[in-house]
Amino acid sequence: MHDLAAARSDRKRIQSLLTELCGEGLLSFKAKKYHFEKNRELVEGVVEMHPRGFGFARLETAGAQQVHKTKQDIRKDPFISPASLGGANHGDRVLLRVVAGSRGRPEARVVRVLERVATRLVGIYTGRGKTGFVIPTDERFGFRVVVPRPKSCGARTGDAVSVEITDFKARQPPEGRIVEILGDPADVSVQLEMVIRKYGLPVEFSTGALQDAEQFPDECPAAGREDLRGIPHVTIDGETARDFDDAVSVSRIRKGFRLVVSIADVSHYVQPGSVLDHEAYERGTSVYFPGRVVPMLPERLSNHLCSLVPGQDRAAFTAVLDFDSRGRRVAKEFRKSIIRSRHRLTYTAVKGMLVDGNRKLREQYSDVVPSLELMAELAMLLADQRTARGSIGFSLPEPVVMLDDDGEVTSIKRSEHNLAHRIIEEFMLAANEAVAETFVERRCPALYRIHERPDVLKVSEFVEFARVLGLPLSGKQGTPSWFGGILNAVADTPREYIVNNLLLRTMQRARYSPENVGHFGLAATHYTHFTSPIRRYPDLMVHRALAQLLPGSKAQADTDSPAQPVPLAAAGDFLSARERVAMEAEREMADVLQARFMAGREGEVFDCIISGVSAYGLHIELVDHFVSGGVAMADLDDDYYFVDEKAHSLVGRHSNRTYQLGDKVCVRLSRVDLNRKRIHFALSGCKG
Repeated sequence: MHDLAAARSDRKRIQSLLTELCGEGLLSFKAKKYHFEKNRELVEGVVEMHPRGFGFARLETAGAQQVHKTKQDIRKDPFISPASLGGANHGDRVLLRVVAGSRGRPEARVVRVLERVATRLVGIYTGRGKTGFVIPTDERFGFRVVVPRPKSCGARTGDAVSVEITDFKARQPPEGRIVEILGDPADVSVQLEMVIRKYGLPVEFSTGALQDAEQFPDECPAAGREDLRGIPHVTIDGETARDFDDAVSVSRIRKGFRLVVSIADVSHYVQPGSVLDHEAYERGTSVYFPGRVVPMLPERLSNHLCSLVPGQDRAAFTAVLDFDSRGRRVAKEFRKSIIRSRHRLTYTAVKGMLVDGNRKLREQYSDVVPSLELMAELAMLLADQRTARGSIGFSLPEPVVMLDDDGEVTSIKRSEHNLAHRIIEEFMLAANEAVAETFVERRCPALYRIHERPDVLKVSEFVEFARVLGLPLSGKQGTPSWFGGILNAVADTPREYIVNNLLLRTMQRARYSPENVGHFGLAATHYTHFTSPIRRYPDLMVHRALAQLLPGSKAQADTDSPAQPVPLAAAGDFLSARERVAMEAEREMADVLQARFMAGREGEVFDCIISGVSAYGLHIELVDHFVSGGVAMADLDDDYYFVDEKAHSLVGRHSNRTYQLGDKVCVRLSRVDLNRKRIHFALSGCKG
């Protein structure tokens, strides 16, 4: 210490710091000297907490590679025990030491918190004299935030609030101040605001972004665009859709079909480097809730200038794709265009014309019925081509939530998936593949939508499950066609939804990357996102990259332009993360609405399917409503049950009664926890 020539008053502080660094493993003290611990490598990561107090470390890509070099198993996120959290909370960026763990999972210890990410939380306020507190609604934050009365913003006990943490204290609850009172948490609209605040979704656009959007005239830009207004484009969307970014048309050519897919040319309005562009990038995607959307772009663009509404000239980016009589693509071409959609059609109306033969609808839209019939023919051929190459035919319905005028839930049904949906899906897939293939052929840097092969261990777990259910396992295990064969075996059966969900858990998450490694689920060697630039920023980036390949274009690639400072790899990671945030927010609001829908129906009996088995008990999905819940192990009081993990079942120790994944059972609603958004059931004595 003397060698540091430090003042006597500073020595105690320096000694404390050195001791702390030794405790963190960065230094060691040997032979009266401090040494750097060169072999104790540290990595950065993000803490993901579990409500029960432990956590996991999601390693950054570089960190994961570094751990991999030490021969540690990183197929699973490292486990962090409560004692090893080092004061870190959910979402914090931390410095970690990863070591070999037990049961095949590595373990980690937090060495230092690098960044406190969750500084604003949503919770319920309780006032007590001079000091109140906020309990976060997110159970992953296992603490309460102390709020002195002067910083309570006038909140009353029971109010939903947004609280800002102003002081993280060691071994004590953090202190904060209330920044917004949201209202009564029993109100559905307040619940929505709570979800929006919890996930940090930006609702308001800045003045600069709004000015960028307002500067464009109503007239459609014509310079440098091909006039395709004579092509009978139509949009096909759901009944509640508000923005229309894709229009399609199909015509017969000499040896097959010509598919025209025209996508709103958002890139004309959102210029790289503008305030609007920056805010669109930061949002990454639109977020959709029942009755409300948090858009990526201001309404003037998303619902007006860029929306392909019928009867209006609109700027578009058009893909012209020719297919032979068997549905094989034989030519592709891309153009900046002007189009005019003939009709705004719905999935229901198209099904009525093509499947149900509704004469009134066919007469109403007689000018496009021939094109619609060709669409159906071509879509089926494209589907056959995808199936032949091994594309996995996932069938995961979305919840359709109906609200009354007061915002209360009147029904939650599974979305229908009919021929009209298949038409649009196949055409969008075809356009996306054609664009991605063009990038590869022209060696153009761009963002791809990639889906990597599933983890071998997860495939093995799925194989065990499939054997338990007696599903066919022929073919090469783990290939897309193998998975597709299993899905075909359960199609239109009670097990279809469960098998689809379990199969999805086996898969890796699709993401955006400049490295084209293909799309496993689609069995596609080239794939990107081109078709939804109104609601997805990656599609906007793809449009800009594709535009530079058009004849006569002087545009620079996103990666070369000074107005695009974010490298493609970093942009891919960021936009993938924004997509995950949007999905989590939408899923949580769906949980809120499910709980509201079931509240007050205690005692009613429902048919359901067992969708999961765990130490908690049974996880179930109702048959007649898109609602999930659980039967706790403690409520299975007719026997002592244990989990048979290999058979995915609960087995009664004395009765040998089994409850297996995929079984149909009857349940009675016992209670609904609105605060935690949990629905509790009890078995009702029937099993089918």
